[in-house]
Amino acid sequence: MSQKPPKSDNAQANKWLERILDSNHVLWMIFVLSMLEATIIPVPLELVLIPLLLHERERWFAIATATLAGCLVGAAIGYGIGYFLFDSVGQWALNILGYEQAFAEFTSEFKDDGFLTLLLVGITPIPFQVGMLTAGSTGYSFVLFMLAALLARGIRYYGLALLVNWLGERVLSWWQEQQKQLGWGVLVVGLLIYLLVIFV
Repeated sequence: MSQKPPKSDNAQANKWLERILDSNHVLWMIFVLSMLEATIIPVPLELVLIPLLLHERERWFAIATATLAGCLVGAAIGYGIGYFLFDSVGQWALNILGYEQAFAEFTSEFKDDGFLTLLLVGITPIPFQVGMLTAGSTGYSFVLFMLAALLARGIRYYGLALLVNWLGERVLSWWQEQQKQLGWGVLVVGLLIYLLVIFV
């Protein structure tokens, strides 16, 4: 086993990282954490995922896949809450997480171009819970919602895994300082990879 990876400056993220590293079921643990992060627990997932990818570089694809799978399960749950239970559980979640204003702003943008807005919220640091609840509460197509989540989070997690492989420990400190800019950087990397796979 290699030495433990560098930690972030976020205590909650470090606790989760220790749990995952001490477990014999790393992929299941990151799956569960990703599902929780997508629904009710505002865990700074990248601050766990980046050190984990540094520690398990040879399994970057499996880790990114497990993270994406957990996120998609969480996305389906979040959509269901928005669709069936928005007036009770959905409103409670927005209040607890402090996303009321973000929800109001996102809903107005969502009306103009739902799919593109969902795609962007899945890539950038905007809370994903807001997008899920909006899509569910407005009755947006579940299939299109899941497709947007798959594309957006796939680009985010696989792109981040590749950045970690290429740049190493620098990604962790950069992410903590410039999350938004690196979120767009991951988008660019992911789109370039996507275009290479499609056209080359």
